[in-house]
Amino acid sequence: MSTGAESRIFAPGILAGQAALITGGGTGLGRETALEFARCGASVAIAGRREDVLDEACALIGDEVPGAVVRAVAGDIRDPDAAGALVGAALAAAGRLDVVVNNAGGQFFSPAELIATRGWEAVWRLNVEGMLNVSRAAREQAFAGRGGKIINVTLSPHHGMPGMAHSGAARAAVEALTRRLAREWAPDAISLFAVAAGHFDTEVMVKYPEIVRAGMSRAVPLQRLGRPEEHAWLVTYLATEAANALNGSTVTLDGARDNWFGPWPPEGLHDEGEVPVEERRARR
Repeated sequence: MSTGAESRIFAPGILAGQAALITGGGTGLGRETALEFARCGASVAIAGRREDVLDEACALIGDEVPGAVVRAVAGDIRDPDAAGALVGAALAAAGRLDVVVNNAGGQFFSPAELIATRGWEAVWRLNVEGMLNVSRAAREQAFAGRGGKIINVTLSPHHGMPGMAHSGAARAAVEALTRRLAREWAPDAISLFAVAAGHFDTEVMVKYPEIVRAGMSRAVPLQRLGRPEEHAWLVTYLATEAANALNGSTVTLDGARDNWFGPWPPEGLHDEGEVPVEERRARR
């Protein structure tokens, strides 16, 4: 987590008076985004399923930004009613809601032909249905008559995701929905954006096999992983009025990884040229 009570990039108070909800805000890129929003003056609600993780993130942000207004709202966005309750709790706590960041998501490594139906459904429910559940609830409960912004976090690259075909398909659906809903919800002054993120150096990376982690930066033309604050800066920019004309756009932030058309895996990533299979946790 980057340190400092003030933003290194944005004018002081650029998001003052605004309230944001960030799903998946307890760890990784979501937590870093919540921190940057707090530095810019927004009140922030971070959402997730694990209350202990959310409470820890709130404490960390409060330590970094004294006086920050940051709250935890626990819930499962995969369930429409739970997602609605989560949005309602964030709205009630702040008295308003201006920005929703659909950051929650997940996937696992597996060759496409080995992904069971249950695996496809799990990734789809979290990445696509979860985004829609939260977005619809925000539109109905908070944005009606006053507008708002929805920022959807997806993944790069767009030319294919070996080892994560289910996630590539789900994230492509989110980007298509971002474009379509930006048109359909424009009369309600609701703007939608997507951020296609590459590989970032967060604690979340430890879930992937060691051989994959070791080779990640080699598949990025920039030759390094992204820094979490770089992602947070982009999301924060999209939340400001400076980004209004980007409505409906997908912005890719991946060190030109989207431009990589070399063989998979890159030379030396895996001796046998196979996609590694990730160990899965027991389903809850």
